[in-house]
Amino acid sequence: MSASLSEGQRSPPHRFTLDEIPVPMVFATHRIIRECNAEFAALFGFVPDDLTDQSFSRLYPEIADFVRTGQMWRSHLPGGQVYYDERIMVGAGGQRFWCRVNGRTRDNADPFAEAIYCFEPMNRPVTEAAMTGRQRQILTLVAQGKTNAVIAEEIGLSKRTVEAHRLRLMRLVRVRNTAELVAWFLASSPAPL
Repeated sequence: MSASLSEGQRSPPHRFTLDEIPVPMVFATHRIIRECNAEFAALFGFVPDDLTDQSFSRLYPEIADFVRTGQMWRSHLPGGQVYYDERIMVGAGGQRFWCRVNGRTRDNADPFAEAIYCFEPMNRPVTEAAMTGRQRQILTLVAQGKTNAVIAEEIGLSKRTVEAHRLRLMRLVRVRNTAELVAWFLASSPAPL
């Protein structure tokens, strides 16, 4: 006799695979790409097989950017919660682009043990030639509305050092205050999902 659902019971929900999700998605263990969809691979100019079992480090402009981002995520991605940042990534042809990254981990003790990430390319000019990786990191956190004190605590710098970076950034992009700096940074970015 076949089992049938009685009234009030629902069939189990369909589980989507990464390949069925229409946005750039990747599953990773310990920052190694284990599975990614075609949209993620295409964002970087690859096919999925090119990235499977590869370190995320190959998608960063500099190894220091990979390390810095990892340190930030390790301390701010508690299990089961979503964390995001914005960063510059690099594609197969060396082209650099801004990307918003959202991630969620399954492991409370180790956020990199099993994590899923969604990448969203951003229409923002890449002006990092004169900007250091640390300045890009601070600029992203400023744009998220974080104060100098919060940023300093989050990335392990003194508040005065963060203030100095922020001042250099304002001079670099020729703005007068933090509001203008954030407006410059967000000027051509898409709205968050």
